[in-house]
Amino acid sequence: MRFLHPDGSTVHLAYCTNVHPAETLDGVLAQLGDYCEPVRSRLGVDCLGIGLWLAKDAVYTLISDPGALRQLRAELKRRRLEVVTLNGFPYEGFGAREVKYRVYKPDWTDPERLKYTADLARLLTALLPDDAGEGTISTLPLAWRTAYDHRSAELARRALSSLAQFLDDMERNTGRSIRIGLEPEPGCVVETTADAIGPLSEIGHDRIGVCVDTCHLATSFQDPATALDALEAAGISVVKAQLSTALHVQEPHLPEARRELAAFDEPRFLHQTRMRTEAGLRGTDDVGDALHLGGLPVTGPWRAHFHLPLHAVSAGPLTSTMPVLQDCLTRLVGGPVARTHHLEVETYTWQSLPPSMRPVDRAGLIDGIAAELDCARDLLTDLGLKELQ
Repeated sequence: MRFLHPDGSTVHLAYCTNVHPAETLDGVLAQLGDYCEPVRSRLGVDCLGIGLWLAKDAVYTLISDPGALRQLRAELKRRRLEVVTLNGFPYEGFGAREVKYRVYKPDWTDPERLKYTADLARLLTALLPDDAGEGTISTLPLAWRTAYDHRSAELARRALSSLAQFLDDMERNTGRSIRIGLEPEPGCVVETTADAIGPLSEIGHDRIGVCVDTCHLATSFQDPATALDALEAAGISVVKAQLSTALHVQEPHLPEARRELAAFDEPRFLHQTRMRTEAGLRGTDDVGDALHLGGLPVTGPWRAHFHLPLHAVSAGPLTSTMPVLQDCLTRLVGGPVARTHHLEVETYTWQSLPPSMRPVDRAGLIDGIAAELDCARDLLTDLGLKELQ
């Protein structure tokens, strides 16, 4: 979906396909027909943007077989889907029964992460619409925080600097510009946008910027104005933004709040939980750890890294951080000049939601994704952007 910003530029809105756990090209092709095209039809749009997630096996097939790449391009065109952004954070196994810490491997100290991301960039140059000026890829924020030292930081810096040079060379050869965004996430070396400034300033290349995920931003209690202004002051661009909301628990001492929150303690994904104290952020690696004896104090609100459907509304003890998303989106595209042009709805947790919120079948998931995109569309048009058909 495309929107005309008042400054005359085009803002792209997509939904991320990492909600569909395919590891192979055949699985990706099936997603296009089973989910992406039906979502487009539900929305009544002529063309739907998708933020493709391509696992390492699918990438290998597409890189090594030109016919496979032609097949993917043809399917996208036939189903009236377009790709301007890729999710390059998960490497493989995102549909496994237990993902947890595995999603952070390989990290940016491992040469395989550089190879994987460079291959994604090569593929994106071939998938971009003819009239798209730029493609973007989001990636993990360097590494999980443990076992990361000065040597690790130097390895990551060299890898990202090498990637920036590769992207420069590729644009000279193809005429296509690809940019990469580190996606700050709780528990990682780069947990906040402020944490990104130092490493990215050392790289000092506009090819490498930040992907702002509004669930992660909210979980770490970051103020959108402070976060975005600091990036701008440091000359670091917002390459793309992922529109998502976190769980907010205003009164974690209440028994009913704890009962409801316990329903989100599931075995597949990591749900980092944070609270803000006078001494700074305090947190646990998972929501269950926060609830157990010795977990987080209950002296202030909690937020948990659990991507809720954008249109989810709760009047109970748990709410979403939609106000943070709205504030961030206003500051990104609601002003006289768009500060980013790629927006991606990323709710990969549909099948991990409590049973009362979980879609029961394929049609339910299609309806849910379409409802999220419709919500995002309303947010953008309320800010003065005009949908392009």
